[in-house]
Amino acid sequence: MIGRKKSVVGLDLGSSVVKAIELTMEGSEPVVTGFARAEIPPGGSVQEALQQVFGEGRFRAKRVVTGVSGQSTVVRYIPMMRMSDEELLQAIKFETDKYLPFDIHDVVMDCQALRKTIHGASQGGSNAGDGTMTVLLAACRKEELERKAQIVKRQGLMPFAIDLDLFAVANAWELCGLPMESHSDGGAPSAIALVDVGATRSSVNVLAGGESCFSREINIGGADMTQAIMRRLGVEGFEAEAIKRAADSHATEVALAIQPVLEELASELALSIDYVEHHEGVQVEETLLSGGGILAPGVPQYIEQATARPTRTWNPLEALRVDVNRVDVEELEAWAPSLVVAVGLASRVQSR
Repeated sequence: MIGRKKSVVGLDLGSSVVKAIELTMEGSEPVVTGFARAEIPPGGSVQEALQQVFGEGRFRAKRVVTGVSGQSTVVRYIPMMRMSDEELLQAIKFETDKYLPFDIHDVVMDCQALRKTIHGASQGGSNAGDGTMTVLLAACRKEELERKAQIVKRQGLMPFAIDLDLFAVANAWELCGLPMESHSDGGAPSAIALVDVGATRSSVNVLAGGESCFSREINIGGADMTQAIMRRLGVEGFEAEAIKRAADSHATEVALAIQPVLEELASELALSIDYVEHHEGVQVEETLLSGGGILAPGVPQYIEQATARPTRTWNPLEALRVDVNRVDVEELEAWAPSLVVAVGLASRVQSR
């Protein structure tokens, strides 16, 4: 490997679009050296879209990191007595029956003790000094991991790792090195809510002090908005999707069509923010939106009003250099907010 540049492709195998970003380490700097996306048409398959992506993307790497999400995955934040990492790996096996809806033999799981125990800080509850800690437990059914690995292998690629989409969003945030405002008035610790709106579900990951203190998936996404536009305008799915993204000529109809979906999504987000602030003793200062579902007009403004938090979209590529000889920068920028998961998956290129 001496003299060769290390590259990894982050592969977001969505339900409606397959997206891939290649990052290559040039010295200590990750550089975007490949990008492609392909929509999955009615009757089409993820495998066909993946073949198209790798036919068009000019990727150097065969090493791929993809992700899992949905009902086959579980994430829990567990209070436990403070112990070493070695002791934790043994002790967590006795806790899984309480927190996993699956048989332990049917899942692959991992856990990590969080550096800071924020839980209960504002209510006088557990903290770093009372002998307890918060442990992040993540698990996925083996059959779902194998399904994703086989999709990758059938394309002649090597599945280097499989992550949770939920945490890929946080990894993209960390890769960007974007600043977070800190509380200076002695109040609750500051936090940010990373919200990724995909086609069939939306994820919420609240970060405080650089660590996840709350995460959740909501079964509402961009496909629900597209369906609402189809019903209101009487058009087919692909036409409704195009109208959703560029609604200048149908602005009023689109806004009225997607309003019930946005109301439900915003309500769930507001409940999540209220919950994490009350139970974790943090103050969510800002909501950052990503995902293809936010390409509909007015989504950030609606969510900002409903959650009473400053809300904006963010670009996971804004701190990354792009190889302009290999990547269409204009197209890359056009889809940037929907590429957060792919970028977060590709950030594994930094691991040794």
